[in-house]
Amino acid sequence: MFEKLSLLPLGHIIRNKSIQNFLFLAVIQSSNILISIITMPLLIQSIGLDQFGLVNLSLSVIILLNIMVGFGYNLSAPKDVAVNQQDKVALSHLVSNVFSGKILLAFLATLFIIIGVYGLNLFKEYQVILLFSCLLLFSEATLPLWFFQGMEKMKLISITNIFSKLLFLLGIVLFIHSPEQSPWVNFMMGFFGLTINIFLLFYIHTFLEIRFYRPEFSAIWKSLKNNILFFFSNLASHISINGGLIILSFFSVAETLGMYSLAERIVMVLRLFPALIIQAIYPNAAKIYQNDEFAFFRFLKNVYVRVLFVGLLITAGTYFTAPWIIQTLARKPLDESVDYLRILAAVPFLACLNVGNVTLMLVADLKNLLFKASWMMCVYMIITASLLTSQFGGIGLCYAILSTEIIVFLICMVLLFRNNRKLFLGFYS
Repeated sequence: MFEKLSLLPLGHIIRNKSIQNFLFLAVIQSSNILISIITMPLLIQSIGLDQFGLVNLSLSVIILLNIMVGFGYNLSAPKDVAVNQQDKVALSHLVSNVFSGKILLAFLATLFIIIGVYGLNLFKEYQVILLFSCLLLFSEATLPLWFFQGMEKMKLISITNIFSKLLFLLGIVLFIHSPEQSPWVNFMMGFFGLTINIFLLFYIHTFLEIRFYRPEFSAIWKSLKNNILFFFSNLASHISINGGLIILSFFSVAETLGMYSLAERIVMVLRLFPALIIQAIYPNAAKIYQNDEFAFFRFLKNVYVRVLFVGLLITAGTYFTAPWIIQTLARKPLDESVDYLRILAAVPFLACLNVGNVTLMLVADLKNLLFKASWMMCVYMIITASLLTSQFGGIGLCYAILSTEIIVFLICMVLLFRNNRKLFLGFYS
């Protein structure tokens, strides 16, 4: 019976590595979405809308610094792991150096925060929350997602990610009951994430027979230099996509931050869909591109059409259900949050427009184009968001974010057309 089932097309589809990567990445992101949705009303009720906004603002700062901790390894390391899958010695050195480099960067990022708080007296409204959030930097540094992506063994890390999020949810229910406890929210997220990551490192060492060597600083320095464009591209993209809350904090009170951050968190969770697609198809797309360009373009076009369709469904569904979503999460009507959410609902679809361009740049190793596009988008977003937010508040910021998604799509198309016309025409013709 089962042997016959395995011969069906569905069986072949499920065994496909790209499909498996997508499914397990989808499990990870779905669990993140579900826990985020569940914790939002719990946090708003327990710590209040003001503190909820400050907790999210602290998280935005930490995630920005996590880009430095990741330093492009999320894009380069899976490919390096995949190439060295069968060489345990080379793989051990690679893993040791990547983890060592990321941990050093986590210490450096923590030092920046300490200097900012105690030396420069920055982040005045949420200094304690931000300091407690630093554990998230080390959770990011020890996260071995890139390793399991390269090994194409995503099952374990998807399960442990769900377990980590459930522990975080349990911690919220048991320990967070008043605004004074708001500093512990991000701390618990980092603590449980770090604990699970340590378990995964033990598994990598014991069961996959990967040894951990002392850091080779020359190799770490070389990898940092190789990843510099990826790092700046990721940094610029993150600022463009998630920097709005930080900009809004200069022009609005904590209550407005809370209402905007509620809508933004919902939309940014949905915006993970196109990023998830790129991560899932990238390893297989790169292999197809190396072997058969015609097959690669056909593969990418098929993916692109489906991504646009799903992105449109997500946008439409979010727009029409916005009042119900806000009412459910906040446990009370927040008209301002509904307005923000309805405008930002277009973000997932607009982000899907650029899936083809980004995939083309990645498989063709056009890091310089990705770098240029990211920073042009970043500069545009900062200028536009600052001007519109200062004049129109949160509504202006929403329109700035929408226009940024459109501009980066056009920028990527122009850069591809000018610098690699064969690649551009192969996909768009």
